[in-house]
Amino acid sequence: MRGPTDAEQHPVTVKVDRWRAGLPPDAWPDLLPASGEIWRRDVFAVADAYRAGETTSRQLLTAVLAWAYGPIGYGPWRAARSLDADPDGKRLAYALEEMSAPDEAQLRSAYRRFLDPDQARLPWLGPGLFTKVLYFAGYRRGAGGVQPLILDRVVAGGLPAEAGVARRSGWSSEEWLAYLRWAAQLAQVRGVEPDAVEMALPRGAQP
Repeated sequence: MRGPTDAEQHPVTVKVDRWRAGLPPDAWPDLLPASGEIWRRDVFAVADAYRAGETTSRQLLTAVLAWAYGPIGYGPWRAARSLDADPDGKRLAYALEEMSAPDEAQLRSAYRRFLDPDQARLPWLGPGLFTKVLYFAGYRRGAGGVQPLILDRVVAGGLPAEAGVARRSGWSSEEWLAYLRWAAQLAQVRGVEPDAVEMALPRGAQP
């Protein structure tokens, strides 16, 4: 299991009872803390279990969405709509099948699958959310190099022009990859993890 990073300052708080009541009975991962205080490391624990075949793609998606939405009231409703569109988890599993040790080609493929309605696109799961799924499913702490990272409106708003992201939403796979390369280069220079670069951006500071 991955430990917390220096850049992670506090957990996200969710109302576990409300989430469990609003989701299909098979969707909630028991690995998440019953307290409702969810750190990135807790979602990574679910991702590790998914790769080990000990939990499902639907439970991984739930863990990511609970962390992503936090206390936002419509989070469970939107998560349920996403899950209902993939009742057996096959679309999610297809999008994530190359994330065991992803290179740039596999990252591009996974990103494009999530955009394709014939492959893995799900309602209420745009790039700002599915890059979170790709991050937790594919990030390898200590591995260095290009790693999957979150790209949402908050992150995009803090990126400099040289990161290669021109828009505030609806990014292409090539914009995402340009951002990942930029983060990897900065992380190497600063001697930090690539996701520490992402976590610093919303606070308006570089790591």
